[in-house]
Amino acid sequence: GARSGTLRSEIDRIQANGTGPAAFDVHGLREPDFRDRCFDLSVERAAVVGVGNVAIDVSRILLLPQSEREITDMAPHALAALAESKVREVSMLGRRGAAQAAFTNVEIKELGHRIDGDVVVTPEDVVLDEMSAAEVEAGGRMAKEKYDVLSAYSVAAPSGKLGRLNVRFLVSPLEFLGDANGHVRAMRIERNELVRDDKGGIACRGTGCVEEVPVGLVFRSVGYKGVALPGVPFDERRGVIPNDKGRILSVTNGAPVCGFYVTGWIKRGPSGVIGTNKQDSVETAKGMVEDATQGACLAPAHPAPEAFEALVRSRQPRAVSFEDWLRLDQIEIAQGTPLGRPRVKFVAVEDMLGALASPAV
Repeated sequence: GARSGTLRSEIDRIQANGTGPAAFDVHGLREPDFRDRCFDLSVERAAVVGVGNVAIDVSRILLLPQSEREITDMAPHALAALAESKVREVSMLGRRGAAQAAFTNVEIKELGHRIDGDVVVTPEDVVLDEMSAAEVEAGGRMAKEKYDVLSAYSVAAPSGKLGRLNVRFLVSPLEFLGDANGHVRAMRIERNELVRDDKGGIACRGTGCVEEVPVGLVFRSVGYKGVALPGVPFDERRGVIPNDKGRILSVTNGAPVCGFYVTGWIKRGPSGVIGTNKQDSVETAKGMVEDATQGACLAPAHPAPEAFEALVRSRQPRAVSFEDWLRLDQIEIAQGTPLGRPRVKFVAVEDMLGALASPAV
């Protein structure tokens, strides 16, 4: 709505006018093209807008002891930057309630054991209204476990650790407030209440109750939305490719489009984890096999696998094969072994291609 538009425009304005970045969208930052992004970690307070697993990843990395970061496969330049970080307090902000949080149980549970700080949940944020209580009940054991973890955080005594992770629910960002240099110094957030939407789901709306939260760094982690591909049917409202169990459907008559299949988030929307996507892919693959068995498939002039690879390399001579990936995997592991790390990763595409061009040792 209007509030999200205001937030997006504020991010653009601050990044354009500030002497250094102050607000970032975390999705995609692990891509090689973003390896040179710089983050102002000299501030003490940061906020992450969103309560999914990526939001937890960002919060955890910011508050993880450096000794634990160093035994991961995190890139060396990122480790060096985090070693100088002054961030001690992180706030994760969710627009809906505790029952609607998108993170998984394992992710939220392990936070309390791994970060150098306390996980703080406001007791009033885990008081369920009638709609949320019904949602937890309908969600079964996993939903109940998630709620129990959050409830336990809400009554836990302070441990005296250095940091603090505030997990906030029922709040939406309204505005970033900047200092004289164009950097974020605070953000205004509005308290929400839960309501039924026009499809019977649970949505939120602002109550008009606004507070100001001091913060010097903001990460936006509110999910993805699919984008259309030329010539492929697309549902603009849902941001997915219309399909029936993975078979892409025509937007004109709703019939399956021969030879076109889809899987993952562009198939069903941005939800779930790796296991969910695996089941999703199996469903699509079964449909492909069924269609092939019944002859409902395309008949290319040159069906051999070698012809397909030749076509790919004619369009992208530097294409990387699965065998190339396996070699890069072994090189990265070998680079990490002397350091006692799982691997030392390549962070630039040119470095990856250069390693593949070098003679195998």
